[in-house]
Amino acid sequence: MACSNPKQVCIIGSGNWGSAIARIVGSNALRSKNFDERVTMYVYEEMFNGKKLTEIINETHENVKYLPGRKLPPNVVAVPDVVEAAKDADVLIFVVPHQFIRTLCATLLGKIKSTAIALSLIKGFDRAEGGGIDLISHIITRHLKIPCSVLMGANLANEVADEMFCETTIGCKDATAGPLLREIIQTNYFRVVVVDDEDTVEVCGALKNIVACGAGFVDGLGLGDNTKAAVIRLGLMEMVKFVDVFYPGGKLATFFESCGVADLITTCYGGRNRKVSEAFVRTGKSIKELEDEMLNGQKLQGPYTAEEVSYMLKIKGMEEQFPLFTAIHKICTGQLTPKDFIDCIRNHPEHMVKTCGVCLSLPQ
Repeated sequence: MACSNPKQVCIIGSGNWGSAIARIVGSNALRSKNFDERVTMYVYEEMFNGKKLTEIINETHENVKYLPGRKLPPNVVAVPDVVEAAKDADVLIFVVPHQFIRTLCATLLGKIKSTAIALSLIKGFDRAEGGGIDLISHIITRHLKIPCSVLMGANLANEVADEMFCETTIGCKDATAGPLLREIIQTNYFRVVVVDDEDTVEVCGALKNIVACGAGFVDGLGLGDNTKAAVIRLGLMEMVKFVDVFYPGGKLATFFESCGVADLITTCYGGRNRKVSEAFVRTGKSIKELEDEMLNGQKLQGPYTAEEVSYMLKIKGMEEQFPLFTAIHKICTGQLTPKDFIDCIRNHPEHMVKTCGVCLSLPQ
């Protein structure tokens, strides 16, 4: 039986990841009676080969700049005005670089449904006014006055677009919204687990990009898989500790979902942060130069997130307790050389003091 009030969905963002998600959301909207068939996708307007990108997408059903070679469902409509795209939506899916979220929220304030819900796929932090870190979902909730869940996982965009099997995690505290979000996202190749530990899910999605930079340094230095494994393990330990210190009340089990250890592993072996960081070591070019050369207009999250985390750790006087995060930030900003990386973590607290292991104040 058809739903008497089908939900309308808007995807805010149309890069590599946003376009991959649009393939899923568009196809699911066509099949489900709970959703309106028409899915809007906000596209930052730019020229591509002499033509507007939105026009190309709507005519060819392909994002030829950010996800070439993969067709979008015909019911996904590219819209260059974010207010026009979002004004009637019941579900807003945010997939933009985290640096732009405050501007977008300011533009949308008062121009969306008060009953709308949001889902953030944005991996990164923002610097809070007056110091500290803001989670992107908290910014969306605070500025738009709507609840915001999060989706994070081992989800390299090109592999998702090619329909290779993978898992993802949705962090959602609302028992009603969780199943709805799962329905519009899940496919037979993109499997969803919903947990109520929103903050931990989101923090994992941001911090793993820092660790991936470290993995890239290891590759650039030619240090091998044993070294990379050590960096991944120490990175995971710092991720767990960061949540325990700054977002207490999370669950250790969340780190074993796709948003945690799985996302960390895939990003450290296949993600853009690892790739650019390797090139950073091998070429001697700046992160900004490599971002412009290698990412086709996409943004690199790891160095920016490392800067925001370092800012928070410095305020708290805790840099020495997170030597891997601290070293990665200092290397990205030229305060240390990549060759200093292993020396910075050689005397990691994990190596110097052995207790019972991960003794978090998290519910087990």
